[in-house]
Amino acid sequence: MNESFPRIPIYRPNLTGNEKRYVDDCLASSWISSKGAYIEKFETAFSQFTSNRHCISVCNGTVALHVALLALGIGPGDEVIVPTFTYIASANAITYTGARPVFVDSLRDTWQMDPNDVREKITPRTKAILCVHLYGHPCDLQSLRKIADSENIFLVEDCAEALGSKFNDIHVGNVGDIATYSFYGNKTVTTGEGGMVATNDAALASRAIHLKGQGLANNREYWHDVIGYNYRMTNICAAIGLAQLERVDAILKQKRQVAKAYQFFLEATGFEVHSEAKNVRHSYWMVSVLVPESARRDSIRSYLSGAGIETRPAFYPIHKMPMYAQHNELHRVAEDISERGINLPSFPDLESSDIERIANALKQAV
Repeated sequence: MNESFPRIPIYRPNLTGNEKRYVDDCLASSWISSKGAYIEKFETAFSQFTSNRHCISVCNGTVALHVALLALGIGPGDEVIVPTFTYIASANAITYTGARPVFVDSLRDTWQMDPNDVREKITPRTKAILCVHLYGHPCDLQSLRKIADSENIFLVEDCAEALGSKFNDIHVGNVGDIATYSFYGNKTVTTGEGGMVATNDAALASRAIHLKGQGLANNREYWHDVIGYNYRMTNICAAIGLAQLERVDAILKQKRQVAKAYQFFLEATGFEVHSEAKNVRHSYWMVSVLVPESARRDSIRSYLSGAGIETRPAFYPIHKMPMYAQHNELHRVAEDISERGINLPSFPDLESSDIERIANALKQAV
């Protein structure tokens, strides 16, 4: 490894705001579990930022998906269409409900789920489309909403990686029937571990609240009238999230500057930077590139690692995972992107000089 430069991690959270002060306030008040003032404060602030009328905090992004699907009544015998090129949680949450994930391919230009493939995969068992705004770029929500309406099925938005992303000037999470977010340590806004269910439907919000709190009835103490789950967020996590959200505009601006710097330094090279479509706002959770040839991807990553630069591969297509590989599916675009994709260091305060160093290392690796 090159010891002349400090190592550049793939991501690190920026905790330079009120995070410590708010956590200390939780400790001083003794409200450290799933009750306390910061829960409501965080949910309210998140609702204001995303424009969702109802935001329900949960303990991580995967359970947010689980709760959202359960709130829609999805269960055994149902099918949910989901992109194969996404993080495993999207498919696993469907499986938790007893429903079956049905995989679709990606669009070559945006890397998002292909609406034409979605149309082809709809059957009488299809209950919902679960779209994932991968790496911060919105899906084609207009087409997906039209399909969902014409087929009388639900549209779920997985916004885990897309806080601050917009489609036709509308924040993601407002076109679908219900949406979810993640606040893991490498997300744009972090709570350490955490998630949010968001919707503009009061009935769905009520169901989500009911399910996340052990199915506790509203009108009878310690009476549980459905099988629920302990999916609540802690007050400490909400305190961190509120402090993060206070600086979200600055964080998103910094991340956009990071992406633009990568695009500048990698212009006219063989590396294709994931860019944004004309009618969207890409939040650039991760800046990702495609290498010219899939056979070179791993050696390029090894070269960068030796130069003190951490990267990670793009997600593997889920239809190739052992537990989901029973149908010998082929999704050519998703597989190509996965085999050639690299996520580059993408934290908000990444210096331009470091981005130039990373770009130079990529060029030298080829």
